[in-house]
Amino acid sequence: MSFDELFHYLRLGGLTIIVILLAMLLSIAVAIERTISLWGVGSRAHELGRQIARHLLRGEVAAARNAADRSTALAADLFRAGFERAVKTTGPNLDAVVSRSLVELRLKMRRGLWILGTIGAVAPFVGLFGTVWGIMRSFKDLGLDVGSGGSGGSSAVMAGISEALIATAIGIVVAVIAVVLFNIFQARLSRLSVEFKLIAEEFVELLREASPNGKLPITTESQPPVS
Repeated sequence: MSFDELFHYLRLGGLTIIVILLAMLLSIAVAIERTISLWGVGSRAHELGRQIARHLLRGEVAAARNAADRSTALAADLFRAGFERAVKTTGPNLDAVVSRSLVELRLKMRRGLWILGTIGAVAPFVGLFGTVWGIMRSFKDLGLDVGSGGSGGSSAVMAGISEALIATAIGIVVAVIAVVLFNIFQARLSRLSVEFKLIAEEFVELLREASPNGKLPITTESQPPVS
């Protein structure tokens, strides 16, 4: 199919094709934004978790908390929330706070993915609407032709119907792209959710080990010797 033929079919699709193509551009934009936002999220979370774990195992609570405060990783909010609660208690409330932070983290990672799911579900129906509209127009043209004394041959109708089907074809293609992207991100986020859950559980365990009195000491760094 040449470019001129493709442009001809797109022109015949009219507003429906424009809507579908805009949906495709939107899905690609969401995919690019999510790819950039989630790039390296897991590795940075693991690195920060290992850094905080080393400090807590050494009893360097202040250093561990400073590492979380200075970090720009997406998972840093989870560690900060845990430290803030552990200063007051390392009981069941600590698990609740960390769990809420984990849910908030998952929501941040899923932001915008509903757009891909919506486009994947709606695009075929938008294309089908364009096809039905094109078929109705073909039969209307046939009626006008017959009314004006024409032969009303089927060739013109069949050509109009075949041209109208381009809307459904493009709608299906856009839907497939959106669904594939949605499933890729879903699989990625499922794996990240499991990784963050394991990191959070280890973090809570270390906080409790560093808090024998049920509260995390504000600072445990060794003081410099007094001269």
